[in-house]
Amino acid sequence: MEKHFKEEEFARVIKFTPPLYKQRYQFVKDLVEKYKPKKVADLGCADCRLLWMLKFCSCIEVLAGLDISASVMKEKMHTLSPLPFDYLQPSERSLTVTLHHGSVAHKDPCMLGFDLVTCIELIEHLEESELKKFPEVVFGFMAPSIVVISTPNSEFNPLLPGVVLHRHPDHKFEWNQAQFQSWALEAARCYDYSVEFTGVGHPPKGMENVGFCTQIGVFVRKYPQTGGSVQCEKPTEAVYKTVFKAVYPSLKDEKYLRNAVVSEVIFTAQNIKHHLMSKHEEYDDDPERKSEFQPSVDCFSDYLGKLVVDKTMEPFVNGNEVYIPLATIFSFPRVNQLCGTFEKLCKLIAGKVTLSSDGSAVVFNTEHE
Repeated sequence: MEKHFKEEEFARVIKFTPPLYKQRYQFVKDLVEKYKPKKVADLGCADCRLLWMLKFCSCIEVLAGLDISASVMKEKMHTLSPLPFDYLQPSERSLTVTLHHGSVAHKDPCMLGFDLVTCIELIEHLEESELKKFPEVVFGFMAPSIVVISTPNSEFNPLLPGVVLHRHPDHKFEWNQAQFQSWALEAARCYDYSVEFTGVGHPPKGMENVGFCTQIGVFVRKYPQTGGSVQCEKPTEAVYKTVFKAVYPSLKDEKYLRNAVVSEVIFTAQNIKHHLMSKHEEYDDDPERKSEFQPSVDCFSDYLGKLVVDKTMEPFVNGNEVYIPLATIFSFPRVNQLCGTFEKLCKLIAGKVTLSSDGSAVVFNTEHE
């Protein structure tokens, strides 16, 4: 369902900068930056814009979206797929994004274990019977640490052109500030949450009593979840249908880690090889090129000199072969960061890089790259 179609019309009289929907999403992103949740679910995710925005938050490892309209999700779900760059430069964190088709009035075990649940402009679309079940599903069954609920503030509606009853034809109701706060406080009391009220979309100067255009409740669970009560109510069967799932490449996956380590080892070894050979042959025939590259060569030479503390770590040329000790390569920060231990370095590059007979050094032929 398109949530933003009237906001451009509203802006003719009241200018929201940035647009109201972006302010709502930024509010959620700021909360993520503050609380660093690993698992986030967006109920009523619609066109997946918020999920797309959140996938760039480095703390999040699991993202899930739920909506009653599968067709709307499918229109934009491709934006949640990994890009070629994600495979070329895998992240250190893992990330799985899943979209489910279903109703927030139903319980499904796939929605358990989330740290943050967002319900942005959702509850006003619910039928009365669904709204009655909503608190038990979200606060009782899912029971995340934090819940964010936003909904239109009906007191702001007279300031919006063309709004007679509701802002959207699918809205079943729109609450004023007192109605929303009464509902939210009761839900918080029943399920042991605290709640704070705020919003986005400031009213015109001198009309502050109208409140925010979008009112927001931030619910925080008072006590740690024991898990016992949730487990006993856990449905035996899934009721949601999964319509999309993407698992991003990650350095936590040994396949991608091995590729990254091998690439970094070869890159580092090649740099060391170029450093060794530069004085002998690489720039002898081109004085201008030698001058151009000399600063970077000298800088690398200084850095390499600090790393090589004994003869066993010193690269050397033997005939037409260059030997770069693995201990030297492991001393470079990026290689060290990727591998953690020297033993893991050896394991990850085994069979992927040409090594000396004793396995202690990477070997290059001086006649070939």
